[in-house]
This record gives sequence, C-alpha cells and structure tokens, in this order.
Amino acid sequence: MMDGRGGTDITGARITTALAMLDAFASVGAASFDVTLTDLAGEKTGYQANRSVEELRRSIRACLEAADRLQNNFIVRPRSTAAKLIQLDDLDAAKADRVAAHAFLLLETSPGNFQAWVAVKNAPADFPRRLRKGSGADPTASGSTRVSGSRNFKSKYAPAFPVVQLARANAGNVVSPAALELAGLVAPPEVPAVFHRVSWPRGGRRRWPSYARCVQHAPAVHQGERPDVSRADFTWCMTAIDWGFSVEETATRLMEESSKARENGERYAITTAENAAAAVARRQLLKPSATPR
Repeated sequence: MMDGRGGTDITGARITTALAMLDAFASVGAASFDVTLTDLAGEKTGYQANRSVEELRRSIRACLEAADRLQNNFIVRPRSTAAKLIQLDDLDAAKADRVAAHAFLLLETSPGNFQAWVAVKNAPADFPRRLRKGSGADPTASGSTRVSGSRNFKSKYAPAFPVVQLARANAGNVVSPAALELAGLVAPPEVPAVFHRVSWPRGGRRRWPSYARCVQHAPAVHQGERPDVSRADFTWCMTAIDWGFSVEETATRLMEESSKARENGERYAITTAENAAAAVARRQLLKPSATPR
C-alpha cells in the first residue's frame, strides 16, 4: 500500500512479524535463505541465493518497502541441515488446527488460507510426501514461502492486497516421524511400482551417477552456449532411477546436486524425477524380450 508521500506504509507490526518468522526458521536449524521476487503474474523478477538470517534481519525493512513499491512478492526458501523442514500448503482453518501443535510456524497467506511448516528429525526420504497427503496439504508444495508481513500480490486481490499474517510460532519445535504418525497426520507408505529392471553400475556398489558428467554432456540451450541444465537434470534422474533409486530418493538427491532444482523447489525436483521414471519405464517396455532357444 502506498502512503500519501509516494512511499510505502511499512508499520512496526509488519517488521516485527517478519522478524518473528525468520527467528522461527532459525530456531529449527535454518541458517540461510534463497530469496525470490515475483510480480503480479507470478513471473520471477529477482533472485539471491544463500542469504543469512542476520543479513535478512538487518535489511528486512528495506526488503518489505521495495516489495511494496514494486508490487513484488517477497518469497524465501529456507536452507537447513539440522532437520527436514516440510511445508504444508493450502490448508483451510480445520486442517491448520490439526497440524498446529506439531508445527514450528503457521502462516495465513491470504484470508482463510493457511500454511504450516513442520521440522522433522530423521525423516525418511518419502516422509514429506506422506505427511502432505495425510494432512490434506498441497502435494506439490514448492518449499518456498511468502514472508510474513509482506503483501500477497496477486491480481485477484487487487487493489487490497492482503498482508501475510503470522498465525502462530512455536520456536524450536522439532518433532519425530513417530509423533506425527501417532497424531494421524501421515499417510501409509506407498507400494512402489516396478518400472524397470535394475541395472547396477559396474562393481555392484550402490552409488549415485555423476551429476557433473551429465552437465558436461548436456546439449547447449537454444541460441546459447551454456549447457541445458534441465536436460542434464532429466538425464541424471533417468540414470539414478535406472540404477535402482526410487523417485523420492532421486528427487531429494537432485535438490542437493542441481542449483536449478534448489531455485525452483521440490515440485520441480519431484516432477523431473517422475517424468524420468516414466521415460525409463517406456524404454524398458520397448526393449526386445529375450526368446528361449
């Protein structure tokens, strides 16, 4: 919202709630954030990787003011090695109440639309998907969130863009998979489909394919010389799945290997791994069957 002097109306309350959100993430092990700015149409207008909590705290007023002035969404992706931070998005009030006691952060991103963040220690690779399914959250959540105290700039809300509200913060609340399962919030494990015949690399030891090699041999982008990272990601996922890794394991590892996956989020990683699994399955079906002599 613009004030009468052509500036932005950043109140103390908006700054306080933004700082409280950053503190909640820091309390469960998030040491830095990737920052993305998007416009009213959802198009990316800016990106900065690996900004520390303290750096964001110092610049929070300026960030909120710039976002208001440019009508940009102020979005962060937390980085943590201490616990798995799982985003439960698109929750109504009833679903939010179910998970609130287990979350370290609960946001109201628009009126009546909530988002919870749960920190889980020793979470299996498939646990985020099972928790999203069991809690009724969006199964394709990106792992990025709007900063509380910033405005939700979407055309449908114009001209009264809502401020993202901090509904609840429970600093340091790290839970176990067992506690969430006991609360009835976790879907049962899925029986994996058999997509292909496993072809282990030479030596038989379970290891990941070389991501650097996939990038090195990727074709160039259209009208450019740099390698097409999307193609490299897809090829790497196909190789990993052909070597016997699951879609969930492959997507999780891709987030570690690929800067594009980290920038675009878990949804990109899962979609790439799922598409790669389908391609491997098709390739196996097209292979001629051995006929007995």
